[in-house]
Amino acid sequence: MSVVLACAPEPEISAADVERILSTLSADSMAGRDIFTPGIAMAESFIQSEFADIGLETMEGLDGYAQRFPVYSLTGETQRVELNGRIVPADRIAASANQETVRWTSPGDVDIVAIGPDDDFRERFFPLWQREGNTLVLIHDNHRRIFDDFSMFMSRPRYTLDLESTTMVLVLTNETAVNSLLVELDNAMTTAVLTNVVGVIPGRRSDEFVLFTAHHDHVGIGRPVDGDSIYNGANDDATGATAVIALARYFKQLRRPERTLVFATFTAEESGGFGSQYLSRQLDPDQIMAMFNIEMIGKPGVEHPDLVWITGFDETNFGEILQQAVVGDSSYGFGADPYPDQNLFYRSDNAVFARLGVPAHSISTTSMDSDEDYHRPSDEIATLDLVHMTATIRAIARAAMPIIAGDATPTRVDPSGLN
Repeated sequence: MSVVLACAPEPEISAADVERILSTLSADSMAGRDIFTPGIAMAESFIQSEFADIGLETMEGLDGYAQRFPVYSLTGETQRVELNGRIVPADRIAASANQETVRWTSPGDVDIVAIGPDDDFRERFFPLWQREGNTLVLIHDNHRRIFDDFSMFMSRPRYTLDLESTTMVLVLTNETAVNSLLVELDNAMTTAVLTNVVGVIPGRRSDEFVLFTAHHDHVGIGRPVDGDSIYNGANDDATGATAVIALARYFKQLRRPERTLVFATFTAEESGGFGSQYLSRQLDPDQIMAMFNIEMIGKPGVEHPDLVWITGFDETNFGEILQQAVVGDSSYGFGADPYPDQNLFYRSDNAVFARLGVPAHSISTTSMDSDEDYHRPSDEIATLDLVHMTATIRAIARAAMPIIAGDATPTRVDPSGLN
């Protein structure tokens, strides 16, 4: 008599499960998941319960999935700028400072950059936004609209992990030379606590990590549009957080991985990337083999509907590894970010890890140059393509296999090449 041994069925990334998770995270009851609100606390509690149900282990040093950490909150009280002996009107100043008091009395105190009338604002500005130290940016009147957008953003409370001499002041002016300068900034300071959610599947190699990440925060309640003031953030980035949970469930059902898998959803991406900054300080960057940071996968691209695109594609061979892993499956296509003018490699939670040399990339599918729902109340689950989203998560799972198995290791980012 022969005995037939049944094989365990291949685990599935379920479309129904994807919809369930996404519906919960983007519900009106979470009120847009802004930091320091009951809504984001609900989201963090939900993600922790999902990690517990999956059976993830906790990160070393934590007694649960919640990774709590303090931040300083700085709110601008006074801003005064004199440029070349003339007082700059308040509506032409925007400032962000990581300390209570700032006093600049000479052009020699700061790095001065001028963005001219014909310059590409994003190309010039976003690398500056990542800088440490003191920067004065002179912005031509031609860029008034985008200056106003940043002025509104920078008027919100400023959060920082460290009190340090990192200050950026934007001045809307057509002057390009600074002969004399006086800047006086005063901030009110408090402290607050933020929370990442982190779970682990230990691998045979305890000193080699593969990270799957996304941010679970969004921008909360805002200016009403067509009577709706809840900025649900379904695509940005409840889709990414959903993918992290779905991937954790999928990989947990497989045999023990070669490399240790870390699943993390970050807080405060929309407020300065503090969740990813904090986690980056808890891990040895040399032990992180790759970072899959998942952002806005709820819609196929308008011009590239079959493309799963990767920011910073040319910085490492991470993208090539993913491409090779899905050869022969025409439903998946990994390629370079088609929106290089958006500087997306610098604008998500991967950036802080990339600056440490980690092959850390964001993965997305949405048309960033034309998405009408981005940072609007209309970013709701009804606007998303869940069939496409589920297929994208499955593609990421398959493409990650060679890295997880230790058969492929992406090359490192050269931090000296980053602006």
